[in-house]
Amino acid sequence: MDEGNVATRGGGFLLASLQPQDVRTPEQFTEEQVMIGRAAETYVAEKVLPRIDEIESGDHQVTVELLREAGRLGLLGGDVPEAYGGLGLNKVATTLITEKFSRAGSFAVSFGAHTGIGTLPIVFFGDEAQKARYLPDLASGEKLAAYALTEPDAGSDALGGKTVARLSDDGRVYRLSGQKQWITNSGFADLFVVYAKVDGDKMTAFLVERDAEGLQIGPEIEKMGIQGSSTCMLYLDDTPVPAENVLGEVGRGHVVAFNILNLGRWKLAAACVGSCKALVETSARYALQRRQFGRSIAEFTAIQQKLAHMACRTFVLESMVYRTAGLFDQALAPFEAGGDAGGEAAARAIGEYAVEASINKVFGSETLDFVVDETVQIHGGYGYVKEFGIERAYRDARINRIFEGTNEINRLLITGTLLRRAMKGELPLLEAIQRVQEEVSAWASGVAGDPDPGPTGTEAGPLDREYAQLANAKRATLLVSGAGGQKYLDRVEDEQEFLLAVGDLVILVFAWESGLLRASQALQHFGDDGAAPSVDMARLFADWAADQAELIARRAVAGMERGDALEKQLAVVRRLFQRTPADGVELGRRVGQRVLAAEGYLAIDAASPARPATVATP
Repeated sequence: MDEGNVATRGGGFLLASLQPQDVRTPEQFTEEQVMIGRAAETYVAEKVLPRIDEIESGDHQVTVELLREAGRLGLLGGDVPEAYGGLGLNKVATTLITEKFSRAGSFAVSFGAHTGIGTLPIVFFGDEAQKARYLPDLASGEKLAAYALTEPDAGSDALGGKTVARLSDDGRVYRLSGQKQWITNSGFADLFVVYAKVDGDKMTAFLVERDAEGLQIGPEIEKMGIQGSSTCMLYLDDTPVPAENVLGEVGRGHVVAFNILNLGRWKLAAACVGSCKALVETSARYALQRRQFGRSIAEFTAIQQKLAHMACRTFVLESMVYRTAGLFDQALAPFEAGGDAGGEAAARAIGEYAVEASINKVFGSETLDFVVDETVQIHGGYGYVKEFGIERAYRDARINRIFEGTNEINRLLITGTLLRRAMKGELPLLEAIQRVQEEVSAWASGVAGDPDPGPTGTEAGPLDREYAQLANAKRATLLVSGAGGQKYLDRVEDEQEFLLAVGDLVILVFAWESGLLRASQALQHFGDDGAAPSVDMARLFADWAADQAELIARRAVAGMERGDALEKQLAVVRRLFQRTPADGVELGRRVGQRVLAAEGYLAIDAASPARPATVATP
């Protein structure tokens, strides 16, 4: 398997390098994608935000009205093939729509649940009759969808659900009994994707209509955040569902569930991008307006540093999300072009990037938490009171680390999936670990010099040092993975601290590389001056990521080794991360000042016609 092919496989970024031109970035938006982004942003600004107080008060009729209007404009049908009334857009375009809708608070949650986990199961796993029956109405907003997987005793352990389905003697109807919990859109959804076990053991997905006999919707659940979204329990009491409403195959519901969750995790990260941009903008504008000690707080370098780190993590998240969108586009193009393929083949295509989906979800939700926390801090007391809306954003953000599988579960999935793919021969991870172990052993014994940093992935000099450090961070990740695999062997699944540490290293490497590749691409297209904002943000993040990766690697090694073996491993880690730190003070000031000059997020964003104020500021 050549390096180029490895690099584009799921998880392959650990083993090989890409060229900057090989990744998708926002700077590559087509004219059509720009227009779609503008249409979505304009709709949110002109139609949704003026009614945000009604939505947040729990008036779901407003949400339904606005969703249907969005459907008439085509904004709900981006992922639906044209043959079924949708737009048949690629994933880059639908990612952009999701990003733009994220400014709409709880409404964005309702939108995302409908267009993502509510509609996509039918797009990829429905048969022809199911697609023809449901997709046109879902694309137009005539019908709204919800996804019902979680149960009171089956959250992260999704396969532990107790809802059962039994086939009638004549084979025409399944009868479902059980309950579902935390179901978004359940207060007004017309169609539910419900998971139940046929005969108590065959996990299967069903399409259940709202008016089905025996289906009851519980009262609205009061929540910490996203209070304007609908969240209820579902109760199924011998509910009849026609046999033709089985989605996919009986006993293969987990294939539908897990692969739709992969897409949902990545789409959640896309929503986090839009939320972060809005918060950076709000913070910059407030800093320029707020005066203390006789001058604008924007003049204080401590504030500039906060804005810089908020912007640089947003930049890296955005780079990751659109890079992953490009990977999904490549994998799913054969299925989406004609709208007539799916099932197991689509599952394989989606599952190829399960690691990247989890990476996006974890990094996206935690980046948003960081950005919204700094937004509250910059606003001070004004950020803590309801009148100005910042506290709502703070509460709303918290759910993202729980949605679509907790971040802890996703970290475990990242490492577990990589190890499983390696054992199956789907990814040459074990070979890469062995090569790095041999390389470092030769270096440590004095037989050879320090490991070569490997291909930098770019000819642009300004980032050569960061690429070399990234190459060594990949080595450290492989070394920690190999050490843990050899130590724990068949009990590795019980060593969650090790699995979490590897997951964190993998997340950092993907984020680090995504920012560098995007900045390198900017250098190629815009030159040193035009690319300066991207380069500075990529370098600022790379310096922070190197510190974090070294700390994680040291702690992981300390948890596995003792005595001389520990000292030897720590020496290797220190040598791999040995570097002269970047001047974070100067980088942070430059980035922060650019954010203030732009009054918001400063990376190229051709799809934004203007930056409407999304949160009132004092």
